[in-house]
Amino acid sequence: MLIQINGAEIHSTDAINDHVNKTVNHALNVFERQVTRVEVHLHDDNANKGGVDKRCVMEVRLSRFHTLSVEKVYEVMYNAITKAGANLGRAVRHKIERHEAHKAK
Repeated sequence: MLIQINGAEIHSTDAINDHVNKTVNHALNVFERQVTRVEVHLHDDNANKGGVDKRCVMEVRLSRFHTLSVEKVYEVMYNAITKAGANLGRAVRHKIERHEAHKAK
């Protein structure tokens, strides 16, 4: 599974990249065969002004489905990454389970 991290407005550190990789792998490890690529976009919407402005968008490309994406905004980038990863795992699980249930009919 290829994980691509993009962070135009933020300085992407090794610690942030490591957190993204661990979060995505944990969220999608069960579905690794269906996932072709994950793109993670990290944004600091208000730059250095502070506030709830750290945004993480995760897009997953699945082999048999359209692209799924989730977005979370928090005050701390690590929280945005963690919550987006959890939502991404749930979204992929839901999509695959609905497809399998429909196929079984």
